[in-house]
Parts: sequence; structure tokens; C-alpha cells
Amino acid sequence: MAGLEEAVQLTTSPSASGTGALRERIHGWVDPGVAFIELFGSEQHAFWLDAGADASEGTTRMGAAAAGPSVLFATAHPAGRPESLTRFDPRTGRVRAEQGSLFDVLRRERVAAPTEVAGWVGWFGYEFGAAACGAPIAERGPQEPPDAAWMRFDRFVEFDHAARSITVCVAPGSEAAAADAAGTDAESRGWVAAVVTTLGRLIRTQPGVREHAARPQPAGTFEQRKVNWRHSEEQYLDLIRQVQRHISAGDAYQLCLTNAATIEARLDPLDTYLRLRAASPTANGGYVRFGGWALASASPEQFLTVSTDGLISTRPIKGTRPRGALPADDERLRAELAGDEKERAENLMIVDLMRNDLGRVARLGTVAVTGLLEVESYRQVHQLVSTVTARLDDGADALDAVAACFPAGSMTGAPKLAAMSILHRLEGGPRGPYAGSFGLIADDGSLRLSMIIRSILIGPDIVSLGAGGGITAMSAPRSEVAEVALKARALLAAVNRAAERRPSIL
Repeated sequence: MAGLEEAVQLTTSPSASGTGALRERIHGWVDPGVAFIELFGSEQHAFWLDAGADASEGTTRMGAAAAGPSVLFATAHPAGRPESLTRFDPRTGRVRAEQGSLFDVLRRERVAAPTEVAGWVGWFGYEFGAAACGAPIAERGPQEPPDAAWMRFDRFVEFDHAARSITVCVAPGSEAAAADAAGTDAESRGWVAAVVTTLGRLIRTQPGVREHAARPQPAGTFEQRKVNWRHSEEQYLDLIRQVQRHISAGDAYQLCLTNAATIEARLDPLDTYLRLRAASPTANGGYVRFGGWALASASPEQFLTVSTDGLISTRPIKGTRPRGALPADDERLRAELAGDEKERAENLMIVDLMRNDLGRVARLGTVAVTGLLEVESYRQVHQLVSTVTARLDDGADALDAVAACFPAGSMTGAPKLAAMSILHRLEGGPRGPYAGSFGLIADDGSLRLSMIIRSILIGPDIVSLGAGGGITAMSAPRSEVAEVALKARALLAAVNRAAERRPSIL
């Protein structure tokens, strides 16, 4: 193998101010999971936006919170009351109150020379969005995670899965030190050099995760710990019937009813995510840690992307079937999903809702359905997916698109406000980050957010997750209960395997 010096190419990317981000590209490959553990695994505020354990295309980005007071937390309040914001400095532990809305702060703190190397990573929880829409929200307990949490970053490591290359990036004028004329400084170059050295060692040695962390666990074989569901099976069946009565009365025509589970356990968050990632690889998953709270997500659903030139895309999922044990069974289930009248109608309702939401911020005539009722297959399920695109109107930005579309229609139902109001009465508690979205908001105006579904929230002494499905007049209640169990199965398996406290994953 060629020496590391021959595998590294230094490039600079010019920015609007005449300076540029420092980038070093490594022509070599190592599993992003191994790299994250080595580079950021011990960080208390870190992110990993993951293209998937078996990805052959797309990009993975990972990093940690920037230096300084770079973490924002927001708590949702009912409509008409201001958000409660706090600012946290991970280096000193200092916390202070922050004025203004979260969106205003996220906009205000863009760097002078916009770049995709700097920005924010975090989540918007469901209640944060519901409150902004004027819907009633459930009370949060004192030990529950923040409704929204975002960390500032000014450097990251990016994995290009198609090119099988790795790029180490530092933003111009990063908060760590003043930039020189080349857009870099000694501290930044030192950080890049240390990261490149670590990656070079990993590329040469090619360590891997242990088999127990990388092998998918067969469905139903784990020893189930005590799982406390908010609603029992019979209670959830009754809620489905109540939803259908609302639909029959004309109060709504679809509602995404969810259930929540909590498990008392003290888990290693990163170990939990690695197990989930291995068992449920997806292109929209990731791991975001904010001190005592961590989100481990195997989400299959893209909520919203916005490009630097204003192209918006959303890919709602509605419609689910399990994978078959044999190829013939699997193909039968796939075809059954593609042709199911109820599933197709459910998906079309949400497509129509997302078209309407995007129309609030889109240039006239640009909203289009570019993919309709397509079946995508994942490790545990087949899903029915559609794609809606648009162009941002003049004067609108990526956060305007979030405000117009969040919470996502696939997690509310339609009409959106009526659906959220009904679900608030029926579900009997907050969803928290579940049913919200997580991802990256870059200073160059681009955005990439995934839905927080098929996800585990790990706290100091408790683990929580949510699962649900869209209910229509044609829904069969017991089939809907089975769908919730199917969606939760891989999450509970990852939790239980992590709870066994096996040796280190490396």
C-alpha cells in the first residue's frame, strides 16, 4: 500500500470573503463506525450523520461541537408564548438564558463567509413543531429531553461512499483560532494533521467492529427486558377505533397514531447505535449526542433537503410490509404493498399535504411530484415512498421551508392542525424528539433533515422509543397493532443486546 503521504491531497476551497476552508482528502477507506469511535467516541457533544453500514453511495459526516458556547436547547411552549432557550458551553459547563426564537438564533450565527463546513447539527422535537403550528402540546416531565437541541460545528470528517475517500474539513475563520490569509491557522492545521494521522493508522490496520456488534439479530430471539408501553395492546386498539370514529365524523381523513415505550436501563449510547446500525442499515440514520442524552436513529425517511441553489425535496413514507423469509414470500409482500388500496390512499393523502406545505415557500409553479408510490426495501420492512420537490421562493431560506413543513405530514395526518389536536387528546403524553427531525443546517444555506422514526433516545438511566402508523377509514385495527410491533422490534433488539454489557466493540 502506498505511504500515507502519497494518499493525501491538500486542497483549498475559496469562499465569498476570499478565504477558504482547509480540506485534506485521503484516498483510502475505513469503516466510518471505527473512525467515529477513534475520533469522536469520547466527546459528550458529537454527531454522526450516517449513510449506512453497507452504503455504496452518498456521504457520511461526523464531528463534535465547536469550541465556545456552541450548544442551544429550546423548550416548546403553547402558541403565543415565547420559546425558552438556553445556551451551553461544553468546555466550561456554563449555561445562560438566550433571547429570541431558535430559528432566529440559528440564522444569526452563520459565519461571515458562508460554507458547508460550518453550521448546526441537532434535532427538532415533535412538540417544538406542534407548538409553532398552534396545536396543543403535552406537558413535559422534568427528566425529559429538550424539545430542540442544536450544536454548532466548524469542522468535520466526510466519507464519500462512492469514491471510497475521506475528506477532513475545517471552516475558514473557525472559532478555535483567528484565520490567516489562507483561511487556516496553526491550530486548525494541527487538528487536521492529527485526524489524518489517526485515519491513516486505521486505513493501514483496518480494524473492525466485533461480530456481536456487526451481526443482525434474528427477530424475536432476544430476551426482552421490562418494556413499559404508554398504551397496552387493547388500549391501542381502542384508540384506533376512536381515530376511525373521528374520520367517519369528518374531523380528519388520516391520523398518524403513535405509541411510546420506556425501558429502565443504563446503556452506552454509542454501543447501542452501532448495534442498531448493524441490524438496520439505512441512508438517513445517525447518532447525535448532547451530554446525557443521545439519539440513535435507523430512520429510513428523508424529511427535508434544501440545496444551496434552493431545490427542496421531501420523501414521505406511508405504507409498510414485513420482509419475507424466502425470496418468493418477500416478492409477494413487496407486490402486495405496491397494490394495496389502503396503503396507496394513505400515501397519496400525505403527498397532497406536503405539496400544500411546500407551496407556502415555493416559487410559483415549481412544486412537483417526481416519484410516486415507489417501494423501497430495508432490512426488516418494505416501505411505500413518494418524492415531492420545489424551488424556494425569492427571499425564503431553508429554515422557512422547515417552518412550513414541520412537523412532517407523515407523522401527523391530515388536515395537519386538526390531526395534531385529535392526537394530543388520544395519545396522552409527549412524543419528545420522536416524530420530529434531525440532521444538518449548513451556513451555505443547505439543509438535510431525516425523520426521527425507528430511533432510540438514550438518557442517563432510561431508554425511550416511539412507533406508530397512519390510520384511515380502511385500516384493520389488529393489522395496525402488528405494524407498530414490527417497527419497534429492531429497536428493542438493539436495546436488549446493548443491555447485556458485552466487551468493548473494538
